[in-house]
Amino acid sequence: MARNIDIFKNQKGMITGAVIGLGKMGISHAAIIGANPLVNFVAVCDSSTLVLDAFKKFSTVKTYRNFKEMIDNESLDFVLVATPTRFHFPMVKYALENGLHVFCEKPFNLNSKDGEELVQLANSKSLINQVGYHNQFIGTFRELKRLLQADVLGDLVHFMGEAYGAVVTKEKGKTWRSNAEEGGGCLYDYASHVLNLIQEIIGNPVHSAGTKLKSIYSNDVEDAVYSTLSLDNGLSGLLSVNWSDNTYRKMSTTLTVIGKNGKISCDATEIKIYLKESNKKEGLDKGWTIKYITDFALPVNFYLRGEEYSAQIEHFVNCIITKKQGSYNTFEQGNNTDKVIEMIIANSKKN
Repeated sequence: MARNIDIFKNQKGMITGAVIGLGKMGISHAAIIGANPLVNFVAVCDSSTLVLDAFKKFSTVKTYRNFKEMIDNESLDFVLVATPTRFHFPMVKYALENGLHVFCEKPFNLNSKDGEELVQLANSKSLINQVGYHNQFIGTFRELKRLLQADVLGDLVHFMGEAYGAVVTKEKGKTWRSNAEEGGGCLYDYASHVLNLIQEIIGNPVHSAGTKLKSIYSNDVEDAVYSTLSLDNGLSGLLSVNWSDNTYRKMSTTLTVIGKNGKISCDATEIKIYLKESNKKEGLDKGWTIKYITDFALPVNFYLRGEEYSAQIEHFVNCIITKKQGSYNTFEQGNNTDKVIEMIIANSKKN
């Protein structure tokens, strides 16, 4: 990532961008693109006058309350959409129709038919598109994918995708996360990360069985998701996600893959590899080998919350500059994840 930016280091402001939605992720994205030497960050859009007043006071970017007005009035190359999910479709569609490259936060949409329309629109206009599944830019997960492609485990037997965290740990007032119609709930907001990793690293889920969507503290959405998944390569495994687990300080995501030759367990900080026999080609001994994120972290020019957040934006920016769609987190891939979510919901209704 950093090397690509160095190529253009004397051309600051090559592309012009804006952010729609200034919640937690929107503020983070604003900070990241504001620090990017290739981006002229010119505008933000949000419904909160409090947040917009802060931008007016402490920055030079223009502020808007209407995203169409912003897109119509500003000369933009791209927008980052970081609003609740139910707003994604109209905002992304309007940006694409106006010839803008789009980075959209996850999950992509609440309806995969809407997603299909956006995929076709982006492709027909040759516009760079990306969905914000930041785990794809964590080096340990990339290493897991590489090792599986190198057939280190031999024939695969089983997998497990897990995520736990303390997001909803008591009954409390409603927010968009407690509203399924806005994209709230553990499945869309939390489990989507795990499903996207499974899809891109192990295989695409094509069938779900025994799904349970469990409410623990929430009244209108699920707080935990459990399902058996079958992949397009014939492998089966388990999905276990719970955002009401207060034994975790923050979200912890793990993929475990078992094969005839051994086992790999991977999270955002380390990758643990167990082999029945040594693999000289990969330099892996018999038994356990543990490697850490410090060996695999992607280089970035600006660090905020984790290198993966900056890395994904730098990737998006570089794709715009080079006029070449990247292979990470395209709209099509994001929409595939939405289809898996819909499949899981359909199975849960049978149970």
